[in-house]
Amino acid sequence: MNGEPLLRSKGLRVTKQRLAVLEALAEGGHPHVDEVIARARPKVGSLSTQAAYDVLATLTEVGLARRIEPAGHHTRYESRTGDNHHHAVCRGCGHVADIDCAVGTAPCLEAAEDHGYIIDEAEVTYWGLCADCQKVSPAGSTGP
Repeated sequence: MNGEPLLRSKGLRVTKQRLAVLEALAEGGHPHVDEVIARARPKVGSLSTQAAYDVLATLTEVGLARRIEPAGHHTRYESRTGDNHHHAVCRGCGHVADIDCAVGTAPCLEAAEDHGYIIDEAEVTYWGLCADCQKVSPAGSTGP
């Protein structure tokens, strides 16, 4: 992945830290900041926790990253942006999986009542047990 054009297209300076974090996110999944740091440090040599948070905030602000905040779980980040997809979160292990919008382009953006808002994004979170946790938990037990 060549992140330089992405950063420049958003008017951002190209730095080693930003490139390393972009590459870490491009590896996929929904890593929390510690996982991003673990992925990025080997690419850049040194990356403080504060620098990682700063880069993630900047990338999120310009639309190159998305912040996911499942209730009761670590904040996570992803590079898949701009398509209004949703997430499934495992109550057992916390694994997060992408879920495409149910039908059409983005039916969830057509609220029954918009209260005067111009709606441009919807966050839907599905909760349950992933396949691995189902193997070790009693059937149907999803916890609180």
